[in-house]
Amino acid sequence: MADDLGAAGLRFERDGVIGWCIIDRPEARNAFTPAMYFGIKRAVHLVNNDPDLEAMIITGTGDVFAPGGDLGGRTEPGDLPVPDIGHEILPFLTIRDSRAPVVAAINGICQAGGLLVGMMSDIAVASDRATFRAPELLRGIVDATYAAVLPAHVGIAVARDLLLSGRRFDAEEAVRLGVISRMVPHEQLHHAAVHAVGEILQSGPLARMHVKRMLNDRYGLIDYQTMFASLIGSPEPREGMLAFMEKRSPNWIPAQFAKDGGRL
Repeated sequence: MADDLGAAGLRFERDGVIGWCIIDRPEARNAFTPAMYFGIKRAVHLVNNDPDLEAMIITGTGDVFAPGGDLGGRTEPGDLPVPDIGHEILPFLTIRDSRAPVVAAINGICQAGGLLVGMMSDIAVASDRATFRAPELLRGIVDATYAAVLPAHVGIAVARDLLLSGRRFDAEEAVRLGVISRMVPHEQLHHAAVHAVGEILQSGPLARMHVKRMLNDRYGLIDYQTMFASLIGSPEPREGMLAFMEKRSPNWIPAQFAKDGGRL
């Protein structure tokens, strides 16, 4: 089917000229499988190549937008195979470079890869119930996208704070820091996301494309080579993921600072 994104945890729905990419994997709290990451790329390409569509909104279900990748490595029946080519699976640059506007409607918990989806969208509108976190370093993961993108949004000092601490922050702080740009009462999120699309579509498509390219040049180099070499060669990502699954502290944390359950 034309609107099948190849991932059991994603749905694609049409509303006039808007395509809705809905993250809907409640049994795993919307954690991304590889097929879901690649499915978001498919959704962006679908919207950019369908003459009946002009924009896309990405949102989640329940109280979760997206918490990032499934650390348990689980997949779902119905997931199509994805290319085994490292960063090419990831949707973040595809979202950033989309000719068609992409708006994120962040309805709840938004972490890791989920937050990057929101940050790389043209406009991210968050519910006042949403919470945020960039926890990759807590799992021993070198995230090249965050290292390039977050300082461009919030500056070096705040990027250090958020990445090195991995702390949670709410929607009000996310807007104040510049991680995302808009917050609305939860019940107004759908309307606010559609309104944001309507605002963007007032602009000239060719002019908008050039301005987006110039804006995107403000991001730093995304060093995926180092990121994926670390994922393959370092023992830390495996230990970090095991510790998370086993609800304990990773073995690199000094006993003085280790927490029950492995989570601050």
